[in-house]
Amino acid sequence: MTTLYVAKAIHSSPLRRTLLLIALALVVRAAPAAAQANEVTNWNRIAADTLVAFPAAAGGAPVALQINMGMMHGAVYDAVNAIEPRHRPYLLLTRFDPSASKEAAAATAAYSVLSSIVSTVPATIPFPNKATLLQSLSTAYAASLAAIPDSPSKTAGITAGNAAADAMITARQGDGRFGPSPWVPNYEPGHWQPLRNPDGTPMLDPTPWVGGVRPFLMQSSSQFRTDGPNALTSTAYAEDFNEVKALGSVNSTARTTEQTHNAIFWQGAAPPLAWNGVARNLIADPTYDVDIVDSALLFAMMNLSAADAAINCWNDKYYWDFWRPWTAIQQADRDGNPETDPDPSWTALLTAPYPEHPSGHLSLDGAHLEVLQMFFGTDKIRFGVTSSRFPGETRYFDRFSDALKEIIDARIWAGLHFRTADVQAKILGRKVVHYMATHYFQPLQ
Repeated sequence: MTTLYVAKAIHSSPLRRTLLLIALALVVRAAPAAAQANEVTNWNRIAADTLVAFPAAAGGAPVALQINMGMMHGAVYDAVNAIEPRHRPYLLLTRFDPSASKEAAAATAAYSVLSSIVSTVPATIPFPNKATLLQSLSTAYAASLAAIPDSPSKTAGITAGNAAADAMITARQGDGRFGPSPWVPNYEPGHWQPLRNPDGTPMLDPTPWVGGVRPFLMQSSSQFRTDGPNALTSTAYAEDFNEVKALGSVNSTARTTEQTHNAIFWQGAAPPLAWNGVARNLIADPTYDVDIVDSALLFAMMNLSAADAAINCWNDKYYWDFWRPWTAIQQADRDGNPETDPDPSWTALLTAPYPEHPSGHLSLDGAHLEVLQMFFGTDKIRFGVTSSRFPGETRYFDRFSDALKEIIDARIWAGLHFRTADVQAKILGRKVVHYMATHYFQPLQ
């Protein structure tokens, strides 16, 4: 691998030293002859396809999906790193024979953790395709093992993969997944009010428990508490309010056709799926020479950091309990701010069933993109993003920061967020990554 893994945009001295050490560790080893898709990227794709097929309440909602991706990739990293140790382990301290098959280890760790995730969804949550997903995983695992010749190396790799999976599954017992909702209704101005289904029932968060999950990296689920929404009577709030009021309504005349398209595009580009897809494509590009060990490292850093960003974000959402623009604009006569005018008929282009602040999308985008920029050592990389809202369409960007800037705007164009929620969420994701880089995955000396 070339000298890509340098965080040029990060200026704290301890963090910079850590990242430079990682960069040197990557440079001194021999680069592979040719980079290509490997068992880590193969199982990343299988995981994405499996987890997105979950019903929302079972974990298919993007933030819960992100937690499950973190679990799987933490184990895959430990399995591969235990055979060829380049960086500090995450959970698994045991080292295995250097001749063990890293492909068998990666496939086994991924399969074992994913099967456990599918199997342990509480029976109280409808999960009609559970058996189908378990069978698909079993078939994929059999295919992975069949491609590896039988040998002591393969057997040792399977053993390493099982050890890493067992460590992760054990560590995540009683971690708060599927816990009770923290939401307490509050009808005062500024507090979140759910929209209503046609039958009059409230549209509620399918996975409100995310903010109570024990973090993977952070010390607490609120370690990086955001500054919070602007005061309702402030000028800053009025500026955010009037921006989204003009640009975010379903029939806005201020929003361009392109902005409408992009708002809908990013709604269908769930961060765990979008950025793992980008990472898979970059790993497979021979320009970057990313082998199986560094693939495991990249995916672990991305998905564990983003999982913690999701946890902290959801903890913040229910801590601040801030109203969405559609409620704020319809009820502006209650906010005490002379610079905001109510519009009882205002409707957003898009909606979401949980509190507004901070943005869930941007917290995950901020984490994933910070890791990608850090790993490859540059913001300037061309990549494509696809969206479920426009099948067959891929949008291309020349910089990670270009995509991040557009997503901040897109959530306003969608009527989903005030700008402050987007900006603070982006910072939250980056803070988690900086903490990760300082405390985890240091190169071995």
